[in-house]
Amino acid sequence: MTAAAGAALAPWLGEQLGGLLAQRGHAWLLQGPSGLGQYRLGFELARAWLCEQPTAQGACGHCGSCHAIEVRTHADLCVLMPETAMLELGWPLSEKAQADIDDKKRKPSKEIRVEAMRDAVEFAQRTSARGRGKAVLVYPAERMNTVTANALLKTLEEPPGDVKFVLASEASHQLLPTIRSRCLGHTMVWPEAPAALAWLQQQGVASADAPALLRAAGGRPDDALGFAQSGRDPKLWALLPRAMARGDAGALANWAPAHAVDALQKLCHDLLALQAGAQPRFFAAADLPAAPTASLAALTRWSRDLGQAARTVEHPFNAGLMLEALVSQARLALNSRP
Repeated sequence: MTAAAGAALAPWLGEQLGGLLAQRGHAWLLQGPSGLGQYRLGFELARAWLCEQPTAQGACGHCGSCHAIEVRTHADLCVLMPETAMLELGWPLSEKAQADIDDKKRKPSKEIRVEAMRDAVEFAQRTSARGRGKAVLVYPAERMNTVTANALLKTLEEPPGDVKFVLASEASHQLLPTIRSRCLGHTMVWPEAPAALAWLQQQGVASADAPALLRAAGGRPDDALGFAQSGRDPKLWALLPRAMARGDAGALANWAPAHAVDALQKLCHDLLALQAGAQPRFFAAADLPAAPTASLAALTRWSRDLGQAARTVEHPFNAGLMLEALVSQARLALNSRP
């Protein structure tokens, strides 16, 4: 999902952090597509707000407040995430939620639960424990359903005391307009390729693999790093288009269905771009069929089918059968004729 909170902050995020700290406001909405560092920027913004010795560039990193945040025990920081994201990023769940999951009463939620939001509203009304105010970090903010968002709305509009909010979103258009209107908006900066490649190498990505990973991620460095850490071979990315045209399901062997759907959506996007006379974004032009013959109508239908698959990909389908169906759809679309 993102780089570890303890890793060095990417330079383009550091520049944005300094700019945000120089401005006043009680609620920020960090918005942009996935892979640009919304969570990390939101985390660092909240950490700087609570820091005992902050600088213009952010938190000091060594005071008691910074340490409490690092070990996930800060009394003045409330983190609102889906439980799946909390577990992935190392944030503790409430005692009741952890007990329910441990007792197999339910699975971790993939949405921000309204019970957690009500706890956050109560948190906002309490007195600051360390005297530096309070901060609420919401990520991904689009995972609030309507009930949860409405529970936040009044507190966001009239925050009690010295509480500040940072909402980080990878699909801000899905937020309620009333939520968006009550926040100062910040659009995430898209880093230049040389800076992104250098950062990926600093995270341990092989220099030979970094360009292919960054292209596969559409230029978004956090997504490129996620690809590198997923165990998939980046060298196979360039071979994917022709493998799909042959109907070779082995090219997606051991891929999670969500990763497979994402890759096929990117392939479909690039083929539609070529049909429109534009340049591909996720694959090198040389990796795509030399003279694409797939019909525009077939590609459009395939894009629609992939969109439907993306909405249901987390359902407990048989992964092997789902991958076979996805490859079959791809082969038919890529070999269609006008």
